[in-house]
Amino acid sequence: MLAKTIAYMSMEEGEGSSRAMVEEEPEIVFFDVETSMPWGPRERRTLLEFGSIFLCPRQLVEVAEPFVTLVRPSDLGVVTEVLERKGITRGALEDAPPFYDVADNIHNALHGRIWAGHNIISFDSEIIREAFAEIGRSPPEPKGMIDTLPLLTQTFGRRAGNMKMANLADYFNLGPQIHRSLYDVRMNLDVLKCCSTVLFLEDNFPELLSGGFLNPNDISLEFIQVSISFSSCLGKRSLTSGLRTNSLPYQFEWSLCIEHNDNPLQLRCIGLRVRYEVCLYQDSEGRPNKLSIVVDIPENLRQVLEFCDEIAEITFRKFGSNSEWRQVIKEYGNRPSVRLNIPIVGSGDDATYATEIYLKEASGNIRKKDFSKADVAELEFMFFRGDMVDAFFSVELYDYKNNAGIRLVAKKLVVHCR
Repeated sequence: MLAKTIAYMSMEEGEGSSRAMVEEEPEIVFFDVETSMPWGPRERRTLLEFGSIFLCPRQLVEVAEPFVTLVRPSDLGVVTEVLERKGITRGALEDAPPFYDVADNIHNALHGRIWAGHNIISFDSEIIREAFAEIGRSPPEPKGMIDTLPLLTQTFGRRAGNMKMANLADYFNLGPQIHRSLYDVRMNLDVLKCCSTVLFLEDNFPELLSGGFLNPNDISLEFIQVSISFSSCLGKRSLTSGLRTNSLPYQFEWSLCIEHNDNPLQLRCIGLRVRYEVCLYQDSEGRPNKLSIVVDIPENLRQVLEFCDEIAEITFRKFGSNSEWRQVIKEYGNRPSVRLNIPIVGSGDDATYATEIYLKEASGNIRKKDFSKADVAELEFMFFRGDMVDAFFSVELYDYKNNAGIRLVAKKLVVHCR
């Protein structure tokens, strides 16, 4: 989704049609606000700075001068030492205009454009709406929203931890986030471009780029752990598999995740041989909801999965699960094999595969196989016994209908053409 979004935004066309479409389409405004930092839940945030840049959606070039302004609050007491260290000082705000005086400029910057920013849906846009409501004016309205926080979380994954802008900038070595509006806007755009480039490369060269997927040879078993998250009336907490459970609330819901170095475990294995072709699972109404293939695995992957199996089962038992534990590795003809699951998302005519599937031709060229829908018959003709597959998959846990164990969920499969 992210790569397609940015590709659309930066697409160039012929001179005549390009100019016509750019004139018709709304500009994108990347913006950010800086606010006071309330000490308690009853204190509200006060707008102190607004910054924005204006971009052509097809070329990502700036089409106007950036707009940035400090905003003098009604109470200068909201300026804390933290804000002073950022450069938003009491002295600077004393000389700044109140919001009423810059409301027209901010309205002109935002109204009728596509809004873009990090966490703007739940934070920045709400701050703007509250500021306009406070002076009794209607707020600006967007033509659309691009919130890069949920967008990057969904498409790029949590490779940069909690996906805050500071962590994303650190991930791409873009320097520290200084929490000033215009600087953060430009950093947001740089992060978005970096993420889009990585996803583009991963989509087109899946076997060359790891994309957060680890080779079993690169895994240190001592860094594999089971992370436990649980929620109750006391809120949410996270534990590792080594902690005692007698301090937990009496009633809670829990889930487990296998991690390596504090990140969800994802693996890549090149050249796995298909042992059993596509197997179809159906829901209670006879609709396909999951498929799988069985592949033989090398010894290095076997060691990693056996270790995961062991610590996961121990953790399940600690938390009182009585489900029958099903080993992830099966022996077929003295060869260790595993099942790679291919999930189906959506239903009916909208159902499609959650797994990205590629074809590797004899020439070495790799092309993505696009499925308009989950056509099981078409998929069955892609996997035959003895075929070679490059697999990129996550290692997940399940406890369902008195059966528990590890499930390998294919994120990408590269099928070697015969």
